[in-house]
Amino acid sequence: MLSLNSPFLPQPPLRHHHHRRRLSAASRPHAVVTASLEPPPPKLILLPSSSRTLTKNPPESLYQPFRPPPSPLPAELAALDTASQLNVLSNRLGLWHSYAPLIASLLRDGSFTPSSLEEITGISGHEQNRLIVAAQVRDSIIKSGASPELVAAFDPVSSAQLLYEIRLLSTAQRLATAEYIVLNGLDGKGAADVARAIKDFPRRKTERGFRSFDYNSPGDCLAFMLIRLGREHGEGTEQRATSFARALEAVVTEDARRAVEEEIAGKGEEGEGDELDDEVRVPVVRLRIGEVAEATSVVVLPVCGADVGELAEAPRDTRGSGEFGVVTAEKPWRRWVVLPRWEPMTAITGGGVALEFGDARIVPWKVNRWSEEEGILVVLDRDRKPVELDDGFYLVAATENEESGLKVERGWKLKEEGVEESLGSVVLVVRPPKDEVEDQLSDEDWE
Repeated sequence: MLSLNSPFLPQPPLRHHHHRRRLSAASRPHAVVTASLEPPPPKLILLPSSSRTLTKNPPESLYQPFRPPPSPLPAELAALDTASQLNVLSNRLGLWHSYAPLIASLLRDGSFTPSSLEEITGISGHEQNRLIVAAQVRDSIIKSGASPELVAAFDPVSSAQLLYEIRLLSTAQRLATAEYIVLNGLDGKGAADVARAIKDFPRRKTERGFRSFDYNSPGDCLAFMLIRLGREHGEGTEQRATSFARALEAVVTEDARRAVEEEIAGKGEEGEGDELDDEVRVPVVRLRIGEVAEATSVVVLPVCGADVGELAEAPRDTRGSGEFGVVTAEKPWRRWVVLPRWEPMTAITGGGVALEFGDARIVPWKVNRWSEEEGILVVLDRDRKPVELDDGFYLVAATENEESGLKVERGWKLKEEGVEESLGSVVLVVRPPKDEVEDQLSDEDWE
């Protein structure tokens, strides 16, 4: 009789009603004879190759190692077998840019992973990537027409770090930056600062002194970044003096040099840009994405809405203290904002606060430049309450007919109304980050 445990039949499912059906089917004689004389072949389940691989070696198959893009392998290296190529890497035979293509070739073939190659050659995964990228940057500089002397200057193995730092620049910018690096003997950090300054420079079109610096000059871009960093520190501080001194060393063009010298002499306050000269005493800036993280000095301010009572209750002293600049508020507060310590904020000694308005029209522009409402932060100095400047901006309580509880008014208008003291002077107007920054405020937009 046919057994349900026959090796030629699959095991029945562990479901009782199915089991009964199989027993009733086994009671038919013809089915029993046929099954016993000619047992059916076992069922074969064909698995795709990927599934079979996962079954055998799950951890290895899930990992996909980095495959660097193809790079030309010199003929003398291509003729070597794998063992000889590994020997070249292990003993660093030749210049770094001559054996760097071997790393890419071995990884691309799939025979090695960065970790296995590190075990054999002693070159860490980080250094492998740096050598591969630096060699590609060196090739792009050669194709751009670099002189033999410039190319030879990057032969030492330490130069790979220099070329790696300028990888994100365009081909033309790489050549100019490489020349500047060699001419000034910069190290890896210096090269990284120059590359970052070049990438950041186009975003600063609205800042004071921008037009005096040449975007095609790496030294000018670096000097402009150092001037910006110096402005974040107060007058007479060591950080400010150090940044300005480095900017004077880095600058290249004459116009930029004059701008740096004027900044050091204290004449930069009369420049153009966010300060908007004598006609507008309040700078308007749009916060850039990631700008707070890049700032060398920041300020922490309590945030309140357009309410007189909330403004009066906001903490006053929020300055950092100690080696770590720990901010200790005098009272609990629910909302805070961290902003770069832009130059106008250095004058705030206490009483600084940020007011959040959902509509930028709370500030008296000449025209509404934006098709949709945009929120802003108005940074206020509550220690400067007297209405002194006609062209200054001051925060005052709104009238009963106005929706908002607070509003910003010009000094001359408040004087006409007989207002001698305000709730505080407006120091800065901050607009939210956006990808498009072409709609920056111009001088003519203020009333």
